[in-house]
Amino acid sequence: MPNPAHRAGVAWLLADMALVTVMTVLVKIEGATYPAIQLVFIRSLIGLVSILPLAWRKRRAVWGTRQPLRHLFRVACNTIALICNFTALAALPLVLVNAIGFSRPLVVLLFAAWLLGERITRVRWIGTAVGFAGILIILAPGAVIWSWGLAAALGAVVFGSLAVIQIRAMASEDTAVLMVFYTVGLSVLTAIPAFVVWQPVAAGDWPTLLAIGVLAQLGQYCFLRAYQTTPTSILAPLGYLSIVFASVAGYLAFGEIPTLTTIFGVIVILIALRSTSILEAAALRRQATPPDDR
Repeated sequence: MPNPAHRAGVAWLLADMALVTVMTVLVKIEGATYPAIQLVFIRSLIGLVSILPLAWRKRRAVWGTRQPLRHLFRVACNTIALICNFTALAALPLVLVNAIGFSRPLVVLLFAAWLLGERITRVRWIGTAVGFAGILIILAPGAVIWSWGLAAALGAVVFGSLAVIQIRAMASEDTAVLMVFYTVGLSVLTAIPAFVVWQPVAAGDWPTLLAIGVLAQLGQYCFLRAYQTTPTSILAPLGYLSIVFASVAGYLAFGEIPTLTTIFGVIVILIALRSTSILEAAALRRQATPPDDR
């Protein structure tokens, strides 16, 4: 049982997972009818409405940013990643998309070393190698048929990781400014492409499409509340429960049953991520412990 002081944060995080899982189910349902970029645009409009008051309060900081090109590149990467993710959700089992998404921390690590020159410990390099072995197990020939949906899932990981790297490079930027650029930029960048491929929306589909945007915003709020009230060390391991949420939702909504290779690959990835965190935490504790002079 979690510490009573941390129960609220755990509850917020579980609420985030539940809301995002329901959203992905709706995206998968509507993705069979509407283009992914149209769904992303509608989702972004919901976020835009909620962010407008913040955008107005932070207008001077937004206009005064010294890194407009980096903001633009980050938003472009986010946009591509979200479109890829929605495309993958419509084409692949939910648990498979979620499993591939677990590789993002590993890809971020590689980009951090390459683009930011961050020093990567030997433990992390080993963990990354093991994690990618898990991805290869999931994508083993015969286990998964190559498709545009699979390419989209991998694209979501790559471009999502690039977006994270841009955030690291803008560590000194105001968090609210990052949020405003993301939400406004997402709406602007998807508006014209969405108009080009726009499919008329049936009246009965509007509640579902609007729910996608609302659930995404509510999920983001729950996620932020969780990390505002509870240490990351408590919440991070719970992130692995998202694979359980995805598996249950996929089975109940679409009758999807994870393959043995997917399950085994996910186990390998989770072992790599968790063991790396434990070993690095142990190394930091050893460094912080003063030597015994006796």
